[in-house]
Amino acid sequence: MTTQTLPGRTRKPRTRLGDRLLHIYVWLVLAWLLAPIAVMIAFGFNDTQSKSNVNWQGFTFKWWGHLGDYPDLTGAVINSITIALAATAITTALGTLIGLALGRYRFKGAGPMNLVMFAAISSPELVMGASLLSLFVSAGVQTGYVTVVIAHVLFSLSFVAVTVRARVVGLDPSLEEAARDLGASTWTTFWRVTFPMIAPGVISGALLAFALSIDDFVITQFTSGATTTFPLWIYGAVRQGVPPQVNILGTLIFAVGVVIAITNSVLARRRVT
Repeated sequence: MTTQTLPGRTRKPRTRLGDRLLHIYVWLVLAWLLAPIAVMIAFGFNDTQSKSNVNWQGFTFKWWGHLGDYPDLTGAVINSITIALAATAITTALGTLIGLALGRYRFKGAGPMNLVMFAAISSPELVMGASLLSLFVSAGVQTGYVTVVIAHVLFSLSFVAVTVRARVVGLDPSLEEAARDLGASTWTTFWRVTFPMIAPGVISGALLAFALSIDDFVITQFTSGATTTFPLWIYGAVRQGVPPQVNILGTLIFAVGVVIAITNSVLARRRVT
């Protein structure tokens, strides 16, 4: 088997040592990223005898049967999940339309809109949270559940729009033109041709929006009012000690995320094949 090289250039084969070092580097990075998650999962089985769950004292399953011992914690988790679902649904719908407009059409204001999108992504959450709080206070809006949803939609909208836009830019417009030539309406063309092609970008943007929303702390802290979410509850409980139920709920949320990611990957491979 021969490899073609450009005239005047020689292709140096990769050494086995280089491949091994690359593999070692990848596994070290993965271990570094997964180590905190492994600790979180392990301490959900810790047989602790105090409120402080920081020292390993033995293995037990008993905490899995006591998830409801902290009703305020359960309520905080429910708030986080429902807020994330609501924000994801709104953000995905709006972000998909914005991404389509920016990726497909040229219109006045497209440049400033792109600038605003990337500025929202790059701006610190502290600045956005303080700005949203000032906006709600000046408008006389009582902060709470609804303002948290609005805040999560605003800061995650840019991520969905940029993700969908990147997908739209790479589409072949001739497919849509062929559908119209065959008599398909604009609506039919969108749902039968355009949307299936941008679906991977839409799904990726939705998953990103959900992940950003469910674990957000800074912006939620500014706009939550009396509403408590899972990250806010953990922050308030740190002073007295975080119970093992927090680790268990974090494990369950992580497991659901892994299942969704694997399902999305499998579906994407099936679409390719």
